[in-house]
Amino acid sequence: MSKFKDLTKFVSSNLRDLKQGNPELMQGFSALSQAASKAGALDEKTKELLALAIAIAIRCDDCIGFHTQACIRLGMTKQELEELVGVAVMMGGGPSLMYGSHAIAAYKEFTEAA
Repeated sequence: MSKFKDLTKFVSSNLRDLKQGNPELMQGFSALSQAASKAGALDEKTKELLALAIAIAIRCDDCIGFHTQACIRLGMTKQELEELVGVAVMMGGGPSLMYGSHAIAAYKEFTEAA
């Protein structure tokens, strides 16, 4: 089963459609994302790890998929992911534990071919 690969492809396709229908919204979100992700006092990887922890705590599978991919691209290890899940659970309780397992599944899925 490739839930997260399929999910990120599905969402990306719909976002492309939204970009055609509302380009100003997507340009604005892209600019916000780039500004927030830009290395400064925190490097890009740290910011993506934070985004993934927040995605788990707020229970967003789509966000978990995209931010897991970005974290892997930036060199996140399985141990970093496991510790990150612990922080997300501390902040979001039992439901975040369930979504933390989704991040583990996404990590396995995106790294299995690597």
